[in-house]
Amino acid sequence: MKIWPRQKKEAPGGAGTVVHAGRRSGFFTPPDAAIPVFASGAGRFTEYRLYDTLRRSIPLIDAAIDKIVRLVGDFEVRTQAGDANRALQDFVEGVRVGAGTMSLHSFVSAYLDSLLTYGNAAGEIIPGRGGIEGLYSIPLSRIDVRYGRSPLEARYFAIDEAGAMKEAQYPQFVLFTALNPQPDQVYGTSLLRGLDFVSAVLMTIYRSIGQNFDRVGNVRYAVTYRPGTETMDQAYARERALQIAKEWSEGMSSAAQGQVRDFIAVGDVDIKVIGADNQTLDTQVPVRQLLEQIIAKLSIPPFMLGINWSTTERMSKQQADLLTSELFYYRRLLTPMIKRICNLFLQLSGYGGQTKVLWSAINLQDETEQASARLSNARAMEIERRIGYEPPSEYV
Repeated sequence: MKIWPRQKKEAPGGAGTVVHAGRRSGFFTPPDAAIPVFASGAGRFTEYRLYDTLRRSIPLIDAAIDKIVRLVGDFEVRTQAGDANRALQDFVEGVRVGAGTMSLHSFVSAYLDSLLTYGNAAGEIIPGRGGIEGLYSIPLSRIDVRYGRSPLEARYFAIDEAGAMKEAQYPQFVLFTALNPQPDQVYGTSLLRGLDFVSAVLMTIYRSIGQNFDRVGNVRYAVTYRPGTETMDQAYARERALQIAKEWSEGMSSAAQGQVRDFIAVGDVDIKVIGADNQTLDTQVPVRQLLEQIIAKLSIPPFMLGINWSTTERMSKQQADLLTSELFYYRRLLTPMIKRICNLFLQLSGYGGQTKVLWSAINLQDETEQASARLSNARAMEIERRIGYEPPSEYV
């Protein structure tokens, strides 16, 4: 597998071997620094940086995406032949993913995380002698996807650090998934699209809250000395003001070191806390309105994010049902990619057949309700059979 020129490796005995493009693992080299902005598709990479900033700045968004990735659940991959099935299970559990991770489940989790955050996810299958050597999550800053000769084909280009692009010669080893792509668009839409304005307003409120607490926590004082009407007071007003300032500064410095010093002044001296008479704005209502917009976009029930908003048991169940439908949708996006990896493993390993992906139940409550529904339907059918009842044709 060869995408751009690279030094070839010789296999033992002089036989040729597969050549990977990139550094060590495959086509697309990982970035050394932050996501760069290239001349081609600069707006897309800038948008990716925006989504990274949103996840770092608002923990609610980061926690919601992490929960979606975990709630999608686990899966099993099976095939018909016994030997092939055992080899497939070993591959799923022990395939290398990058430098420090193993198992196909880890790759799928990272793949889904990228899909939700950026609207696109890319990966590389690295073949080796006797099967697949590993899987690599391609940074989106290192790949460019375009339409091929038809709208049903895609062309993949590897991008180096200088911004130069070279087309992948073996697209069958490249994985790419787009989330809700617009018509006539290759790239998908991020789950976070539309949250930039709402998040900016929310961060402005949080920043102002921090500044207010910084002002209240680090109290500033206004010390005012008003000289009397006597001649001596008027003549030495400047000297007394400087002495009061000096003593006040020494007293505050001693307080910072844990020492208590009293401040004694002669004359009309007024001490006030700066800003103590100002009233802090109530941010509970606007913050909740903004969080509601974010949660509505992420499709995560508030109680799963630790937000204790008033809700009923029926409402919580409906929210959980909506989340379940979202998770099934993400599973449908991931299943073809998983089957493609496993089918290719069987082919490269000398086995035949096709694989089947079996997802686990999302939670025990759903499994219990489904079993209860099947039991109720079976009882109803048994009673109808005993009494000779035939349902109308439109229900058959």
